Amino acid sequence: MPTEGHTGRKIIYDEDGKPCRSCNTLLDFKFATGRITSRAALPERAGRESRTIPAQELIPGSKSYAKVEPPDVVELGNSSWNLLHSITATYPSKPSEQKKAEMKQFLTIFSHIYPCSWCARDFEKFIEQNAPKVDSREDLGRWMCEAHNAVNEKLGKEKFDCNFWAKRWKDGWDEN
Repeated sequence: MPTEGHTGRKIIYDEDGKPCRSCNTLLDFKFATGRITSRAALPERAGRESRTIPAQELIPGSKSYAKVEPPDVVELGNSSWNLLHSITATYPSKPSEQKKAEMKQFLTIFSHIYPCSWCARDFEKFIEQNAPKVDSREDLGRWMCEAHNAVNEKLGKEKFDCNFWAKRWKDGWDEN
């Protein structure tokens, strides 16, 4: 088991001794799982972090922080769904009563503090009408997918096939 990945970061392993998909870069995860063995096999996204930013685009006095605008509703939504689905993907298969209560509390709090007030009220209403299913990772994964699809439907977007939630948010698409 490697201790360091291609990026130079320490490989993080979960409690089962497997490389943590959420805790490692995709490149390091693929290296730790043997899906890539050399730098020649680098994925397209691998070099994104090392992009040189022109000086006029940097925050004054910074060497690496670009001037970026606060997130709009689209970026905020995409980032939030990534976070929520990633939390769901690492939720226990057999959660304790405490974990179940914590997840319900987290989702309630999330619906109260979400930066877009309209979105927050909408998610709060969804939770009131569709209580979070927290008895297992599979239950929560499907519930989260259905919540996301309810938003997709309101936005006129294609619904995601919830049969693939684990591939999209937990296991990945590699066939092994």
